[in-house]
Amino acid sequence: MKYRQLGKTGLQVSAIGVGTWQLGNQWGKQFEQNEVNNIFARAGDLGINLVDTAECYGHHVSENFIGNALQSHREQWIIATKFGHNRSSDLPSEAHWQADQVLLQLEASLRALRTDYIDIYQFHSGTREQLDNDALWTMLNKQVQAGKIRYLGISIGQPSQLYQVDRATALGVSVIQTIYNAINAKAAEAVLPSCQRQNLGVLARVPLASGFLSGKYKVNAQFPDNDVRAERKPEVNAQQISQALEVLQRVPENINAASWACAWCLQHPTITSVIPGIKTIEQLQINAAGADL
Repeated sequence: MKYRQLGKTGLQVSAIGVGTWQLGNQWGKQFEQNEVNNIFARAGDLGINLVDTAECYGHHVSENFIGNALQSHREQWIIATKFGHNRSSDLPSEAHWQADQVLLQLEASLRALRTDYIDIYQFHSGTREQLDNDALWTMLNKQVQAGKIRYLGISIGQPSQLYQVDRATALGVSVIQTIYNAINAKAAEAVLPSCQRQNLGVLARVPLASGFLSGKYKVNAQFPDNDVRAERKPEVNAQQISQALEVLQRVPENINAASWACAWCLQHPTITSVIPGIKTIEQLQINAAGADL
């Protein structure tokens, strides 16, 4: 495994991390704890030390899986999670971004993850108006001072949200998470240059384009009802699969498509790590191989 410094944080993170939206049981598969334990044990063997999750991935379901799997060797892992989508609350969604509610989300994530600190705590796909909340960032920076959070991050909803990235340093943010892959590289136009100017660490999410860059899917692919891809219009999936298949024509015959897709992202000097989701140990190993291409 290769390691890279995560911007100004000083953290050394594996070039390949583990994304865990799937552990919220929203990607066509139901997980059991033993299975998750085995996945993270193998990830550790491969040298992976970064895991990204969110409180809304099954409402702390993913975090609970991770907390159980890593509690005996927590110090070996860099855990990133997110806030802003408290699905158990009956409050209006706008209230989830207020300082008092985010503090509750933070405490709930700490309990679920079975830890007393979170390495990277990220503002999760919020709006410009939700970002511009001085009370929120004052509270978060106090939690950094208290040691409950090591570093703050912003996970932008779209790779065109330059305003949020440009505000990062002023808000005390050290890490940006963005969509970036071989069929959607829009972040390279302005977001990544801004990150480079500010010396921000960058996590590239959906590096496999929701799995389409794995080469496993044909244009007419169907997805089960418990898979978030089934919620999209079929023509949207078909278009992305078609784009992916065109891109994958460039992959050498002796290289796995998913490994190549991860490596493609890592070519950009501003990308620190990619965080592909996985359902099996085999997929984990294929993704990890991308660090060596």
